[in-house]
Parts: sequence; C-alpha cells; structure tokens
Amino acid sequence: MHMPYPARDAYGALNMPVYYAVAYEFETAAQMELAFTGRSPEHVYSRVSNPTVQYFENRVKALAGAGDAIAFNSGMAAIANTFVAIAHAGANIVTSPHLFGNTYSLLAFTLKDFGVEARFCDLTNPADVEKNIDKNTCAVFLEIITNPQMEVADLQELSAHCRKHGIPLIADTTIVPFLVFHAADFGVDIEIVSSTKYISGGATSLGGLVLDYASYDWQHSSKLRSLVGQPATSAFSCKMRREIHRNLGACMTPEVAALQTTGLETLAVRYERATRTCRALAEKVQSLDGVCAVNYPALPGHPFHDVSQRQFGDYPGAMFTFDLASREAAFRFIDRLQFIRRATNLFDNKTLAIHPASTIFGTFTEELRQSMDISQNTIRISVGLEDTDDLYHDIKQAAGNK
Repeated sequence: MHMPYPARDAYGALNMPVYYAVAYEFETAAQMELAFTGRSPEHVYSRVSNPTVQYFENRVKALAGAGDAIAFNSGMAAIANTFVAIAHAGANIVTSPHLFGNTYSLLAFTLKDFGVEARFCDLTNPADVEKNIDKNTCAVFLEIITNPQMEVADLQELSAHCRKHGIPLIADTTIVPFLVFHAADFGVDIEIVSSTKYISGGATSLGGLVLDYASYDWQHSSKLRSLVGQPATSAFSCKMRREIHRNLGACMTPEVAALQTTGLETLAVRYERATRTCRALAEKVQSLDGVCAVNYPALPGHPFHDVSQRQFGDYPGAMFTFDLASREAAFRFIDRLQFIRRATNLFDNKTLAIHPASTIFGTFTEELRQSMDISQNTIRISVGLEDTDDLYHDIKQAAGNK
C-alpha cells in the first residue's frame, strides 16, 4: 500500500526520512501550548510522537483497517501497556494457561503484585469461560494460535461471551499477520502484535503494536468511561496516547520504525513463502521415524483443524512443533542440526529450532510447565525462506533418518 507523507520531503525521497530528532522547535509560545496540550497535531518530543514512527503507525492502521495503531519498542511492551491501560487493583483478566512464557509471567506474577488477578481457564470450553467471568473482569485475552501448544480458540464464540458481559476481547495475533487475518471480523476489539516477527523483515529490529478497532463501548469500563467522547479513536486510545504510552516510555524508535515500514512492503510475499514451506514440512515430517506427533493446525486430524481453517485458511502461520520420544532425543536432534539455526525468535527469514521447555520456559518449575502443557519432548520450528527440500533433509538427518 502506498501512502503519501504528511509533508512533502524536500528532496523527494521515496522512503520516509528517519527523523532522529528528540525535540521540535516552535515559532511562538501559543503554538507550543496548543501542541503540548494536544490541541494541534505537531510533534513536541519523540517519546510522545515522532514523524517516522507516526508514518509507520499510519501505514499499519491503513493496512489493518484499524481505528488507531500505537507502536512500542517490543511486543511485550505492547502487551504490558495494554493491561496497564485497562486493568486496576481488584480487576481480573480471563485468559488461557497456554501463553508465551513472558506473557504468562507478566499476567501471573508481575500484574499480581499490583492487585490484578489472572484467571487461567480453558478458552476452548464455553462453560469454563462463563464460570471465570464476573463483574470485575476487565478483558478476555488470548493468543490466536498458542505458542507452542498450537491451540486455537473460537474467536467468534469468545466474542459472544465478551459482548454478553460487556468486556473487551484482546488478542495477540502475532502468529498470523493482519494482512491475512482480519481480527475485527471475528470480534477482536484490541489486537496486539510483536512487529519483531513478520513485520520487521527478517529479525532486523524489536517492536510491538497495539491496534484499536474502536468496536468496544468503554462506557462499560469503570476505569476508562470518563474518557468516552474525548477527541480520540476511543477512550482506550485516549488513555494510551495521553497517559500510559508517554508515562511508561516504551516508545518505538525512529530507526526501528523506518526498518519496519520497509518490512511491511514485503510482508505479504514473505508470509506466503514461509507458510507454504511450513505446511509442506509439517506434512513431510509426519512420516519420519522417531517423530511421535506433528502439531500444525492445518493438518487434517488436528484437534483444532476446523476452527483454524475457518479463521486462518489453509496456512495458519509459519510455525509448527513435533514431539520426539524424550527430552534426550530432543536435545540430540537440536545438536545434530546442520542447516537450521539453533535460536529463539519467530518468523525470521532464517529457519530456527528450539526446545521450548528448557529455554523459553526453562525458569518455570516442572509442575508449572505441565500445567501449561509444555512437554520436554517438543521441538519448535519457526520456518524461514530457505528451500523446502534443504530444510526437510536437515530435519530428517537430525532425527536420525537416513
């Protein structure tokens, strides 16, 4: 998508210039007052807003069809800022135990110290969801495909529960980008994305995004209802931009915004290539000796195949997992890899392998890992842009197949 710059570049540059400036000069005191009080759109300080970051946000907003897009310096910052904006002491968040390790830790431990309760339940079970929602629930939150369990909840069903109780549905959609998956069509009110992943264009930079679809009535929120009607996309956007984003200081830098704006331009072709390779590999790996199970929602027979197909189509992201016979077998597999990289991250241009239980969840107790369905036998593969046959041969030899 082509989008004009807010102001014409003096040199006619085809790429948005990187504005490294921290502060911005004004002609008069009156102009400064209007800008600092939010009554004019001028930039005042790059922790609050920056032309390069704003352009990236506007590109994302237009591509996603969102009411607002707010950029942060990481995906975790985007998640944390969202919950600081809506939660309060005595509130609870209904979610799944099947979460990325740091997200789980934020909800279970960090927010707990501020009086916010995380209620972990089975989001694929309507009765369990209903049982955990009450008058103090400030949101239902989930990952659209959990990492690494590969669970897929029915978003329209969850949205119906949220509408019934007057609470927002918030989803981390990092695994399937907004160019492919239109979260608002499935009832998601707030979308959170780690732009470090697909958007950055090959692990060039850390970043996060919060997309506000302005679909939730914040009159239902005791914390935000006083902001309803303010000149912003929504009360949530107003709270984020005027207070939380600037007070916590987790702003995206202009250098990152420039890199990720460029990443947006190739996102569609990279995603198509990576996901087609991912599906082909998941299908092939099923036949290897020593592989006990392959976990990818597009595979027929997967427990969440039907709901995944309905929400994401034939290619639900570029990550799959498989189980070997034991932790020892998983470590041997990792050590034997010759082509695939041993590293964490998702959706790099390079294919990456990791043993989640000993790394991402390595500081958790075994009891906690088991409650989250993190197996010592699981290998996670994030598929990049390499040749499918090269990747398969490396997996095959590492699994001990000739």
